[in-house]
Amino acid sequence: MADDFGYLNARVRARRSTLLKESFFQEALDLSYPDFLRLLSESVYGQDLAGQGLPEVDRAIALTQARLVGDLAGLVTGEAREAVRLLLLRNDLANLQAVLRAKATGRPFEEVVLLPGTLKEALWRQAYEAQDAAGMAQVLSVPGHPLARALRAVLRETQDLGRIEALLAKRFFEGVAKASKALEEAALRDYLALEVDAENLRTAFKLQGQDVPVETVFIRGGRFVDRVRFARLLEGDYAVLDELSGTPFAPLAGARDLKTLERRLRCLLLKEARKGAADPLGVGLVLAYVKEREWEAVRLRLLARRAYFGLPRAQVEEVVCP
Repeated sequence: MADDFGYLNARVRARRSTLLKESFFQEALDLSYPDFLRLLSESVYGQDLAGQGLPEVDRAIALTQARLVGDLAGLVTGEAREAVRLLLLRNDLANLQAVLRAKATGRPFEEVVLLPGTLKEALWRQAYEAQDAAGMAQVLSVPGHPLARALRAVLRETQDLGRIEALLAKRFFEGVAKASKALEEAALRDYLALEVDAENLRTAFKLQGQDVPVETVFIRGGRFVDRVRFARLLEGDYAVLDELSGTPFAPLAGARDLKTLERRLRCLLLKEARKGAADPLGVGLVLAYVKEREWEAVRLRLLARRAYFGLPRAQVEEVVCP
């Protein structure tokens, strides 16, 4: 293993060559489900496809993502490893939130969409099988994961799922933003700051109209969404989004519901992450690759459902990032 990005980026460039081309997605838009399966089996996802149902497709996507993304931090040491770990920790947070929601709603673990992070699927299954959220924290504490401490602290403040998710995000992002400042990776720091802004915007939309003290959920460390703007948006002042013209968040102008906000956030964060592809000696290339793979998985799941249920192609096209 190496302690810089030279070796890792060489590996990442090779893996980027296996990203599905836009022609794949355009062809898949009009395919029947059997033909979609055939096309998928001929791609990098084919070796993990072991069945013909939607669960098997989802499983193949998850396994391939874990194989091609989840091992990145283990390929380097030192500061390079820490930078990649911080990037993948974002997916650990998403996985914990997904497991908490599944547990609360009674959905089986097999339906949870896991992103490639620093923890293996087996540990997330153990967390799901824990008696309660406190038990999940205990499971996460075994590998010494920072989310274990964050979850314990949040549970002392609330048992409401929506508040738990918001408080987890606050503790997580502030911790990661602080850790990133110790690294000489400006691309990572800048991107994580945008993630903080994005999470603040999501939280404001989700908790809009609720009597929530701003200081308990606002995340410090962003660049464009300060505490005042967050408080205004929490109260329903959508003019905040118009004020973000001239920033990467300009595409959010006019968004009035969480679904629209989420879709536009996903696209603009993907655009910002892709800028790192021009960084041959730092974490930028890894950042671009991780987010491109993540978006690839989202599109594949959408296409699989379009083909399986015979949905109109417009339902998939409307969520594609330009």
